[in-house]
Amino acid sequence: MITGELRSKVDKLWETFWSNGISNPLSVIEQISYLLFMRRLDDEQLRKEKQANRTGRPVKDPIFPEDQQRCRWSHFKNLPDQERLVAVRDEAFPFIKTLGGGNTYAHYMKDAVFLIASAALLRDAVDRVDEMLEMLKRQADASEDRSYVDLMGDLYEYMLSKLSQAGQNGQFRTPRHIIRMMVELMAPGPREVICDPACGTAGFLVASAEYLREQKDSEGNWLLNAPGNREHFDREMFHGFDFDGTMLRIGSMNMMLHGVENPKIEARDSLSEDHAGVEEQFTLILANPPFKGSIDKSTIAKDLTKIVSTAKTELLFVALFLRLLKLGGRGAVIVPDGVLFGSSKAHKTIRQSLVEEHKLDGVISMPSGVFKPYAGVSTAVLIFTKTGVGGTDHVWFYDMEADGYSLDDKRQPVAENDIPDLLKCWRNKDPQTDMNRAGKAFFVPKDEIAANGYDLSINRYKEVAYEEVQYEPPKVILQKLRDLEAEIQADLDVLEGLLG
Repeated sequence: MITGELRSKVDKLWETFWSNGISNPLSVIEQISYLLFMRRLDDEQLRKEKQANRTGRPVKDPIFPEDQQRCRWSHFKNLPDQERLVAVRDEAFPFIKTLGGGNTYAHYMKDAVFLIASAALLRDAVDRVDEMLEMLKRQADASEDRSYVDLMGDLYEYMLSKLSQAGQNGQFRTPRHIIRMMVELMAPGPREVICDPACGTAGFLVASAEYLREQKDSEGNWLLNAPGNREHFDREMFHGFDFDGTMLRIGSMNMMLHGVENPKIEARDSLSEDHAGVEEQFTLILANPPFKGSIDKSTIAKDLTKIVSTAKTELLFVALFLRLLKLGGRGAVIVPDGVLFGSSKAHKTIRQSLVEEHKLDGVISMPSGVFKPYAGVSTAVLIFTKTGVGGTDHVWFYDMEADGYSLDDKRQPVAENDIPDLLKCWRNKDPQTDMNRAGKAFFVPKDEIAANGYDLSINRYKEVAYEEVQYEPPKVILQKLRDLEAEIQADLDVLEGLLG
C-alpha cells in the first residue's frame, strides 16, 4: 500500500484541480490519467534510448519521432508556465490522442478532452505528478515485496477510491475487498480467459491480475513464469466491456498501471442486439452489473430475451453471462436480492435455468450496507458453472453478516468480518457434513430448492436458533411490583412531610 505521505500528495493534487474549477471527480481522474500516460510514454522512450546507447544501435520502435520531441514530458516540464500549457494543449495532448497502436489506453484517447486551461494548474499538476512518481520509485527500491508496478497500481486505486463522490448509482465502485473476496473464491488459473461485461474501472480484472501474480506452483515457482503463461496474461486473458468512453479510458489506465499492457477493453453495450452473436468465449466471468431497472425491449439482444423474457437488466445480465461462458466456464456475479426470490415468470425462469440446466454452486447473502453510501440495497453473490446439462445436486449457502466495515454511510473499519471464515468454509465445503442450517454455511438439496419455486433467498432455508429464556412466576413478578410501588409511596410521603 502507498504511504500516508503519498496519499497526502494525491489529496493535494486533487484539491488543486478542485480549486481551479475542475470539480467532477471523474474529470479530475481523467486529467491526471492523461498526465500519468504522458510521463509513462517518456519513461518508456528513455528506457529505449538507454538500451540503444548500450548496444550502439538506433532506437527500436521510438514512441516520439524526431519532429515530436516537444511532446515529451522531459521537454515540456522544464518550459515556462504559459509555454508549457501551449505545448501540452496544442502538441503533446493531440499527439497522444493519435498514437493508437497496440496500447489499449491509447486506442480510447481519440474522444478525450483536455480540460486544463490554467498555466498555473498545469505547472502544479506536472510538479506533483513528478514528485509522486519519484517517491514511488524510492519506495519500490526500498521494498522487498512491492515493485514499482505494484505501487503504481496502488496509487491509482487510491485515486479511484475518490470516485465515491461521483457515484450516483455506485456502478463503478464495487468495494475492493468484496472484489478480492470474489476473486479468491474463484481462484483463477494462469490460462483463464476472464471477462467483466460491465467493467467500469476494471476492478475485477485488476484484482484477478494481482491474484495471479501471487500464485506459485507446487515446487514454489511463480505460475506466470511458466512457458506461455506471461504472454497469455498480457494479451489474451483479460476482457472488459463498457459503453462509457470515460470508463474505457479509466479502466484501461487502471490495467496498464497494474502491469497489464494490452487488455482487451472494448466499447460495447453488452445487452444490445449489436453484440448478439458473441457467445462461449470466456472461462470465467466476474461482474457487478448495473441494477438500473428496465431498459427499452426493442434494443435488447433477441437471444437474451429468448432465455428470459424481460427488460430488467439484472436478469438479462445473468442470461448474458451464461451465453458468454464456454462450457465448463464459471461465474461469480453480484445481484440484487430480488433476483433470488422475485415472483415474476422471468425471475423464476432464470433461477430455474441456473439450477436445472447448469450447476449453481453457491449463494452468498451479503449485508445491505456493503454498497453504502451509494445504496442500501441488499445483494448476493451467485456462483455457478455453465454445463448445459444440469449438475446441481446441492447448493452451498453462506450468511455473510459483516465484511470488516461498519454498515452505515461512513463504512469505517471494524473488527467483525465474516470474509476469512467464508473463504475457509468455501474451500472446505462438503455437502455430507455441512447440513447445520443454524450456522453461517450450509448446503440445501436441489429438490428442496425446486419445491420452493427455485427461491434462493437464504432466509427460506436458514434455521434460526431461539434461546429459551426463564422468567419468574407471574405471582412473584406481581409481588415485586407491589413492593416497588410501596417504596415509591413511602418516598413520596417523606417528601411531602419535608415540604410541610
